[in-house]
Amino acid sequence: GELVGTFILVLLGDGVVAGVSLAKTKANGAGWIAITLGWGFAVTLGVYASAFMGPAHLNPAVTLAFAIIGKVSWSVVLPFIIAQMIGAFLGAVVVWIQYYPHWQATDDQSAILGTFATGPAIRSPFANLMSEI
Repeated sequence: GELVGTFILVLLGDGVVAGVSLAKTKANGAGWIAITLGWGFAVTLGVYASAFMGPAHLNPAVTLAFAIIGKVSWSVVLPFIIAQMIGAFLGAVVVWIQYYPHWQATDDQSAILGTFATGPAIRSPFANLMSEI
C-alpha cells in the first residue's frame, strides 16, 4: 500500500509541476494554483489508493512520527520507508519518461529542478526553516 500510494502521489504531484513548469507543455504557465490543486489531488488519490492496504502514510516522516508516538510498531518502519522510497522513485521515473521531450526543450534549469525538488525563492535560512516546519 505504501509503495502504490507513494507512487501515485509522486506521479501526479511531480507530473503537475512538470506540466506547469516545463517548456511547450499544454499546462505551461498555469501557475501555483494548478500546482497546489494538483498536489492536493495527488495526496488524496494516493491515500485513497493505498488506505485499504495499510495506513497510507506515504512519507517516511509520517511513518517515523507514528512510530515515535506509538501508533505503529517499530518493526514496520523500515519496510514502510523502503516501500515509500521505491514508490517515489518509480513515480519520478515515470514523470521523467513522460516529460522527456520537455526536459530537452526547457532552458530554465530551476524549472527542471523544481519538478523534483523545492527551493526558496529568497534564501533566508530562518524564514525557510520556519516555512518548512
